[in-house]
Amino acid sequence: MEFKNLPVAKAEMLIRKPVSEVFEAFVDPAITSRFWFSKGSGMLEEGKQVQWDWEMYKFSVQVNVKEIETNKRILVEWLAYGAPTLIEWVFRPLTEVATFVSITNSGFTGDGDEIVKQAVGSTEGFAFV
Repeated sequence: MEFKNLPVAKAEMLIRKPVSEVFEAFVDPAITSRFWFSKGSGMLEEGKQVQWDWEMYKFSVQVNVKEIETNKRILVEWLAYGAPTLIEWVFRPLTEVATFVSITNSGFTGDGDEIVKQAVGSTEGFAFV
């Protein structure tokens, strides 16, 4: 199977904050819980496993932190769709007070329709199906 042509979920955004603040917002659950999940069991650190909870949906997921490059990149693996997928955040400072963030979720499995359904669901806010 040719993996480079499989669908992925990708979102990108400009955040008008310094790269260090934006990066910290994604590794520190006390900050991330203000805009994404409702609770995280710990800071993202390479080689560590944490749990993210969306209490309003009664959903939790174990997250394995694969790689961390401070202020540059985060790579995690999770089982949101029952099989491991990768989420990668790439942080690119545009100015001292503006950061461009690219988030990609990849590695979906199943038949073609299922892969597309998972990728589209993730693009719409990492929907849990």
